[in-house]
Amino acid sequence: MTRSEMGGSSRHERRLNALRRQIGRLDRCLLELEGHSERISRGRLITFILLLALSAAALLALGEVAFLLTGLVLLALFIYLVYRHRRIEATAARLRIWRQLRLDQIARMMLDWDDIPPTEPLGERFEHPFGRDLDIVGERSLQRVIDLAITVEGSGRLRKWLLEFEPDLAALPARQSLVRELMRMPALTTRLTLNALLAAGHDGSVTPERWSSAQVLQWLAQQNSGGSLRTILVILLLMVPINFALLLAYLQEWLPPLFLLSWFIYGAIAISQLRHIEPVFHSASFIIESLRQLQSVFAALERRSFSGSPSLSALTEPLRVDGLSPSEMLARTNRLLAAAGLRYNPFVAFLINAIFPLDVLVAYRLDSLKAELADVMPGWLAIWHQLEALGSLANFGYLYPGANFADIRVADRPAETPFSAAELGHPLIETDDRVYNDFTIDRVGTIVMITGSNMAGKSTFLRTLGINVRLALSGAPVLARSLSLIPLRVFASITVTDSVTDGFSFFYAEVRRLKMLLDCLHETDNVPLFFLIDEIFRGTNNRERLTGSHYYVDALIGENGCGAIATHDLELVKLALDNPAVSNYHFRDDVIGGRMVFDYKIHPGPCPTTNALRIMRLAGLPVGSIDDEGAS
Repeated sequence: MTRSEMGGSSRHERRLNALRRQIGRLDRCLLELEGHSERISRGRLITFILLLALSAAALLALGEVAFLLTGLVLLALFIYLVYRHRRIEATAARLRIWRQLRLDQIARMMLDWDDIPPTEPLGERFEHPFGRDLDIVGERSLQRVIDLAITVEGSGRLRKWLLEFEPDLAALPARQSLVRELMRMPALTTRLTLNALLAAGHDGSVTPERWSSAQVLQWLAQQNSGGSLRTILVILLLMVPINFALLLAYLQEWLPPLFLLSWFIYGAIAISQLRHIEPVFHSASFIIESLRQLQSVFAALERRSFSGSPSLSALTEPLRVDGLSPSEMLARTNRLLAAAGLRYNPFVAFLINAIFPLDVLVAYRLDSLKAELADVMPGWLAIWHQLEALGSLANFGYLYPGANFADIRVADRPAETPFSAAELGHPLIETDDRVYNDFTIDRVGTIVMITGSNMAGKSTFLRTLGINVRLALSGAPVLARSLSLIPLRVFASITVTDSVTDGFSFFYAEVRRLKMLLDCLHETDNVPLFFLIDEIFRGTNNRERLTGSHYYVDALIGENGCGAIATHDLELVKLALDNPAVSNYHFRDDVIGGRMVFDYKIHPGPCPTTNALRIMRLAGLPVGSIDDEGAS
């Protein structure tokens, strides 16, 4: 292991220990809060009992004044204890959520798949040039490890960036700059997540599911009825003083009970608007939790100073607006929704609306605010979703302290080296088992043939190349001491499966995959294709596989692409003898103490040994002697 590898491993351990110490402190704080909560709960019970007992005793012994004074003092004490108890419970909920987020990070760093929060499953028909082959997405994937988004849209944006086939060269420098700045403030994304979960009422006891902010946009897009309600509201507001004036005149015996007629007209008009009001309140009742989360997130962003982080400051600039800020607009909306909640208590709603048109007023104001929010909310949400995805890319640098940003060069010369890496590692292998390799592809139009024994690490190395290229071109750091590359499109044929539902055999599925790769290679695109192939035509017999492989490799050479092919066919290494565009590398193995040993380091040249018979023999299969192995 190199000096830098040892440094990366020690930094990884230090970060894990720091997280564990945080959890220890949180546990101690929670234990202390639990004790406070229990004591205040007992105090509330005792105060309530005293309120009943002493008030009654004061009334009987000292009279009504003593009863009132005693009751007021004890009631004030009881209200204070309720307030304190709620504050303690809110603090405990905050600490529990923070603790769970820290535990999630430890699970990610340890690759503890049972405890890493789940991600959206792939569809059975998911087909992509590299997504499944490189474990970018899926059950045990890169996205699942780094994804911090709590919205479906934020997670979807991260997935979109990781799965981009055509690298977004226009957006890449800005995205990389934003990720750099977010890596310097790892607590920001955690704090935003914490605020959103608290606002939604989570207490840290269960892992929350991602929610979709699309429901907010759908609510805002619903047709408003503010225009028709405005006239009705003015009429009802004018009738309120008329109703009371007529009532007062009747009580003073100045007029007959005309207030009954006016109040009847007032009630008839208010009831006639129910068909307009009901849909407004019905839809609003399902959105209040989402709006509380958004208010909390935007408030945190508005308070945050991004001095020294020009890219983040520019990204969040639309949230720092003149007049009402996003959090203030959402707070106003939430207050209206809280007022709307009164109508779900029929008795209270009837009393209030009988004397004042609260429902009509709230519905009108709600529609007015919806119209204002509809113009600005899509932009605000886009900022948050982008921050979630950027924070997830930055999270890679937090989880892997040895990660560095790649040097991405625009290839203006055909002979420019497309890929060169020093100490490149696979992020989905545990730290203690991870092996780092140096590797270079000299120029576009060339192919590297990688041979080696079974289990020597060929397929994993292909995935190591691909996953780091995609990390780099997504704007994230990569798991390498250094990586220099040009913009590349990635295509992999590593995880090929048959399809019973579509009637495809394994061999035909592989042929289709390789044809798609060849079609992408021949597309008129200035961005070279970076291809990674594991075992060409493994689904057919040796003679036809070798013939087909020769022709296929010939079709790849000299085109606008480069890549690596892992193979067991030692005949393919002979292609390097006749064509300088093909080079050979291999992985080695050895038998020590009756067991196979691999170093997982890549070496130049073709593999000098095979190990299939050794593996069979070590497993106890009747495959002959060592002499038979040598003859093979």
